Amino acid sequence: MLELRPNCELCDKDLPPNSSEARICSYECTFCASCADNVLHNVCPNCGGGFSARPIRPANPHREGVSLEQQPASKNRKQCPFNTAEIEEISATLRDIPPEAR
Repeated sequence: MLELRPNCELCDKDLPPNSSEARICSYECTFCASCADNVLHNVCPNCGGGFSARPIRPANPHREGVSLEQQPASKNRKQCPFNTAEIEEISATLRDIPPEAR
């Protein structure tokens, strides 16, 4: 089950569980669409993978025990541990390589 992290790890924008702007990599690193597209160029600075839209967990249970109500989103805010130069370096190195070929 996804953590549904509450913020962009780069700009710290709030990304509530129902946000269509949230992007995640396969390790659940979470960024807003603007940072993922315009700053990171579809390169996760933590792992080098690409991003996908984060799924939205249903707010109401349509099946017993399965909803945001029973399985709430994380409240643990995270920040990217890399500085701007490190982020630019990995992005420049990998951005022209499709995620499936990295």
